[in-house]
Amino acid sequence: MNEAIFKSIKSLPPLDETIMKIQQICSSEDSDIAELISVIHQDPMLTANILRSANSPLYGFSREIADINRAVALFGMATIRGFALAGTISKSFKINLEPYGISSAKFMDLAILQNALAFHWCSKINRELLNIISPASFMMDIGKIIIAKELIDSKKSTKFKDKLQNISTTNELSKLEIDMVGISSQMVTAQIFKNWNLEPEIAEVIKYSLNPIDAPENLKKHCYILSVISNSINVFGTLLPDQINSAIELLKLYNLDAQLFFSAIEKVQH
Repeated sequence: MNEAIFKSIKSLPPLDETIMKIQQICSSEDSDIAELISVIHQDPMLTANILRSANSPLYGFSREIADINRAVALFGMATIRGFALAGTISKSFKINLEPYGISSAKFMDLAILQNALAFHWCSKINRELLNIISPASFMMDIGKIIIAKELIDSKKSTKFKDKLQNISTTNELSKLEIDMVGISSQMVTAQIFKNWNLEPEIAEVIKYSLNPIDAPENLKKHCYILSVISNSINVFGTLLPDQINSAIELLKLYNLDAQLFFSAIEKVQH
């Protein structure tokens, strides 16, 4: 791994105590919703952040979600954990994605869009998939923050941006990242998750999202879904015609129900 990137990952602050408690609750088979709600209530800022995310029109709830109890009941523990993790991004990272041509606000918008699509789609396939897919869809691009910093520090930002103009897919972007800094953003994200002691399954799903066929058998479907989402919503655009066409090909390749996917897209778009 690029030494500067390795140091950047190691220098990240640990997840705060509330997030770690949420992680432990959501990953334990013996935990329950009441325990999760109690922990969240102890952190007013986290509570506000979760409610702000939950009330995004992308999730399609017609009435305002005014309390955590209702948010957990509607979204489930996995997606609430995703909201909580997403809230750590601004705390843990100084976000400057200038090499990728997007603002920090756009980066967060993409993360919410990816998660909203995952929420609607997985809710129709099998809600248990969200245990891994929800936090993964929120956090799968955080490696780009570390790579962007390295590109800026090493004065490669302009060259990267120039090359970025000639590509349009996540696979091409991964190859460009490897060419420029020696590692893909997916691998950086997986290393961040390892550094934070998050479940290895989440890191594995992100790591294999570019090549789901090579994923461990028990995680293949998760990787297929994340692959389709990342090809449909990314730094190049959101659900553009070419991205939808690419998604259709992947749905066929992975033997996923296209109707359920397009039903989820409708909810996100409306």
